[in-house]
Amino acid sequence: MTLHKLFAALLFASVLAGCATATKQTDASMTPYDKDTEYAVAPQSDGFTIAINYSRYQFIPESGAVAIACKSALTAIAYEQAQKQGRRIQPLNEQRIRISMGRNGLSGITSCSALAVAEWQK
Repeated sequence: MTLHKLFAALLFASVLAGCATATKQTDASMTPYDKDTEYAVAPQSDGFTIAINYSRYQFIPESGAVAIACKSALTAIAYEQAQKQGRRIQPLNEQRIRISMGRNGLSGITSCSALAVAEWQK
């Protein structure tokens, strides 16, 4: 193998390794919410489970900003879903939101997948 082919193979492998996607929190069918967000709601006896996928382009990677926006979108959608059902939910505990982050270095897309359980107020 020539030095050029070896270099090209290593470069290709490093590019692939730099692309990581967020681990999906659910296999449920997602509903579009806005250009960056899609969500799924699954009813439970004491409330519902909500999962979202959030992604956006970032020239300079700021995964912290995407994580905050992701959790904010999850919270907003949870309260909207409760309101649509004419009910109230307990405040969502941010520490109980499961979140997974990823970034595609080639496209510049930073993504987040999050899941939380919303419980009805009693």
